[in-house]
Amino acid sequence: MTETTVRKQYDQLAAVYDLFWRRYIANTLSFLKSWAEISPLDIVLDVGCGTGEFERLLLAEYSSLQIVGVDISEKMLAIAKQKCSIYPQVSFELASASALPFNSDSFDVIVSASSFHYFDDPLAALTEIKRVLKPDGKVVILDWCKDYLGCKIYDVILRIFDPAYQQCYTQDEFHHLLEEANFAVDRARRKIRFGVMWELMVATAKIKA
Repeated sequence: MTETTVRKQYDQLAAVYDLFWRRYIANTLSFLKSWAEISPLDIVLDVGCGTGEFERLLLAEYSSLQIVGVDISEKMLAIAKQKCSIYPQVSFELASASALPFNSDSFDVIVSASSFHYFDDPLAALTEIKRVLKPDGKVVILDWCKDYLGCKIYDVILRIFDPAYQQCYTQDEFHHLLEEANFAVDRARRKIRFGVMWELMVATAKIKA
């Protein structure tokens, strides 16, 4: 039910999404690109890729990079496909984070930006991410951090007024979910501030040996 609500909401937002969230998208995705340290030889999966802005950023530097983006909004994906139409090695799939349509051990790097707070079953999503990640690969997740006042306020408001929203997490809660899914946190940062109210966290994790 939640995914149906998210899909409907983002299908409605797709046409104005890039313009409305322009500054937030530019700041967060530029940070993620720098943090993730993606190699031009990596095969990358972007979970919750939206309109393909992260793909566009990566391809501006590595035009031959192999990337797959997944999202549950067909209209967001239609925009992403249009942006990346000149890159034959880039593809987009309609899929849930909890049911990724790929073989096991397929990707070197899996990223997710500002989507984790919409996952209705984050542990199932992380387990599925682990399945499709190569044994020596890494997952990089950037999301809101409930350790800080701004996100605590948004969390309360969105739980009331946004039927698609699930919840955001403290850094400890987030890391615990990663550990439950058999990931080990390799590198992390809390309190990444964008503007007055947006405070995010990021973690790079690898599959436990």
